[in-house]
Amino acid sequence: MTDTPTSQPGKVLVPADALRDFSAALLEKGGLSAEHARTTADVFVWAALRGVESHGIARVPAYLDLLAKGVANADPALELESTTPAAAVLDADRAPGPVALSAAAEEAVRRARTTGIAAVGVRRTVHTGAIGYYVSKIAAQGLVGLGFVAGMPNMGYTGVKGAAVATSPLAVAVPTAEGSEHAPLLLDMATATIALGKIRQAKTTGTPLPEGAAATEDGTPTTDPARAVMPLPLGGAKGSGMSLAFELLTSVLVGAPIFAAFHSDDPAGRAHRQNALLIALDPAAFGGAEAFAASVDTTLTTLKGLPPADDAAGVYYPGERSAAVAEGRTAQGIPVAPKVWRDLTERAEGLGVALPETAA
Repeated sequence: MTDTPTSQPGKVLVPADALRDFSAALLEKGGLSAEHARTTADVFVWAALRGVESHGIARVPAYLDLLAKGVANADPALELESTTPAAAVLDADRAPGPVALSAAAEEAVRRARTTGIAAVGVRRTVHTGAIGYYVSKIAAQGLVGLGFVAGMPNMGYTGVKGAAVATSPLAVAVPTAEGSEHAPLLLDMATATIALGKIRQAKTTGTPLPEGAAATEDGTPTTDPARAVMPLPLGGAKGSGMSLAFELLTSVLVGAPIFAAFHSDDPAGRAHRQNALLIALDPAAFGGAEAFAASVDTTLTTLKGLPPADDAAGVYYPGERSAAVAEGRTAQGIPVAPKVWRDLTERAEGLGVALPETAA
């Protein structure tokens, strides 16, 4: 499954490296250091390569706004707190999520090399970006990565009227053997039936939403994108229960509750913020890294060899198709939607940043 220029009508194709440099230049003009701008751009381009448009290059203007408004701290003082070798809390000081979580992922890997398993909580960050990126960075080091995020309530909760909990995502990345034909497994999902970004896209195009995916402000389910303001939880009580659990495992665990503060009378409780927890597991501590990787490959090969259902295009494991998309886009360029390209062009003109060369 790959993209081709002809499959992306009206979109501008930009080479991945050029788009990364361009995004980093914009973010640096927006106030980030060169290092932090590059880190943040890496996350956006990674998502764009894999076809995750809601967390891809369209996020650059949004982050420029967060920086301009002071919601995101352009010069954060990241502080690591730890009382035990296998766990730590990173106070992000309102750093952009890519900056804070990239640092947390590196720290989790470093500690897990010694302790076998390590967890790093992230307190007070601003929009984490594609959480799959951080666990994939852990998996690239040969470790298993797990991630959880909690944010501002913007999703329904079974039995509650209106927005109650966040569309808190989770991600799991499992490495495969070096040189394997299989890409690492990457499960990256929200606790919502549909992403909030998908609702925004549907509003723009007027495309009806799936049944049971979204609701009006008072929680009434609707398929009308013009009336939809929030997603509904995946699997009803299952999705909303997972979201609440992730609030406890991230926000409450690191001493920065979001849910209770949001629903209190304190106006400060509605200030935008997110928390996260990243966990790294070293297979070497559980019986051997090479044997584990080989068994992962065998498991995926077995899955791929199962007979597909009559109406299925094939049998896929989590992350397989997005890895194929990334391979195609790396070769051909990343398609940028016309609206996003116009927004980026305007930002570039305003900040004095040259537009990147487009793919032929």
